[in-house]
Amino acid sequence: MHAVHTVEEVRAAEESVLARTADGALMLRAATGLARTCAHLLSTHHGHVYGARVVVLAGTGNNGGDALFAGALLARRGAQVVAVPTGAGIHEAGSLALHRAGGRVLELADATPVIENAHLVVDGILGIGGKGGLREPAAPLAELSTASDAIVVAVDLPSGVDADTGTVAEGAIWADVTVTFGLLKPGLLLAPGSMHVGLLELVDVGIGGDAVVPSITCLEAADVAGIVPRPGPLDHKYSQGVTGVVAGSARYPGAASLTVSGALHTKSGLVRYVGSEAGTVVSDWPTAIVSTGSIADAGRVQAWAVGPGLGNDANALQYVKDVLAEPVPVVVDADGLTQLASSLELLGSRQAPTVLTPHAREFARLAPDLDLSEDPITAVRTLAARFRCTVLLKGTTTVVADAVGQVRLNVSGTPWLATAGTGDVLTGVVAALLAAGVSPLDAASGAAFVHGIAGRLAADDAPTTAVAVATAIPAAIKAVIRP
Repeated sequence: MHAVHTVEEVRAAEESVLARTADGALMLRAATGLARTCAHLLSTHHGHVYGARVVVLAGTGNNGGDALFAGALLARRGAQVVAVPTGAGIHEAGSLALHRAGGRVLELADATPVIENAHLVVDGILGIGGKGGLREPAAPLAELSTASDAIVVAVDLPSGVDADTGTVAEGAIWADVTVTFGLLKPGLLLAPGSMHVGLLELVDVGIGGDAVVPSITCLEAADVAGIVPRPGPLDHKYSQGVTGVVAGSARYPGAASLTVSGALHTKSGLVRYVGSEAGTVVSDWPTAIVSTGSIADAGRVQAWAVGPGLGNDANALQYVKDVLAEPVPVVVDADGLTQLASSLELLGSRQAPTVLTPHAREFARLAPDLDLSEDPITAVRTLAARFRCTVLLKGTTTVVADAVGQVRLNVSGTPWLATAGTGDVLTGVVAALLAAGVSPLDAASGAAFVHGIAGRLAADDAPTTAVAVATAIPAAIKAVIRP
């Protein structure tokens, strides 16, 4: 599991290390890792470091110092390194090191041609504390670098990206590679900031041991392998988790089948379906037990999924009310969330775990006072605490938060998942894990990870469908369990 740290946590860890290390040691570690990556990129794409044209965009802070010291190391290997100050001053020790290594600091007026002809540009304009848009003279230099044919390497994070929230200021750098130091920051993983990062490389600079235990993490395959239950020799269909599904309508019959499919392909020993599309479900999935009546007709269920394609009439609202009155875990999605938005009191009396899986528009219906665009992690945390539930915000990066503030980010997906019905499949996956006894936070974040891998397998860099994603879930689980 990757720890993800806020700017405040990173600063505290850095200060702890700085207090017991020689002056400049931390910067030298960062510069060495940065230079190593730049040298590898030049060797791979240019053929060699010697003679390569490198431009360092040097801000006034420590990021500018990191970039200048890295430039000095590249100059010692024969690269033609020039630095362009992007503010009122330049990091003095870094500038001196570059000069001694044979590099040069240019006047701003001379920057355009060297950037246009560079093989590699190092973005050291702003650090993790940078806020707001890039200003003169940095803004045109950033734009020129992004438009050039050079490889753009960002120092710690692309300038113009907020390290805590992933929000992007106008004119932010588009990096090909981002070299971040010591600890991951949320803005590197959250869209739209993550779209500016390119390939992400984490360089160990010795601050990890001084960081606090984070409240934000990013799952890896090994973590999810421990979440997905495996059947034992004494298991049977009832002991592996019985999942109930209330989904679909005459207008959206496929939603019922897709939600059931997600559950069946994940873990459920048995799926019980209740709703108007019983015929569709049993035709597609003969192993499902179906009913067109109330949820009381379903029989014993260990977790419910409610909402996908359910519609927005009084009958749909009654189903949502009935499911939420059950003393078992429930995942609410799609039309279920729309119904819930007008009847939030339904969550007030629940004691059993609840998972909500909104996309951005559904989130806005549930909490019009919370702004996802400004700070998605804080918004999701707030909603989870408000309703005492677990919230899975669907998007480029999935954000999952529980009622006590634990957050997990998932980046396993692919843009090809943005197609009709894939959210229904995800709901089935979450419900199946809940029915198997997995905790809400683990079920939501583990489901998001598996669903993302299934999307990648189904798409294989081409268009796919929700049916193909559901079918790929067993292969995704196998890939997680046996990497």
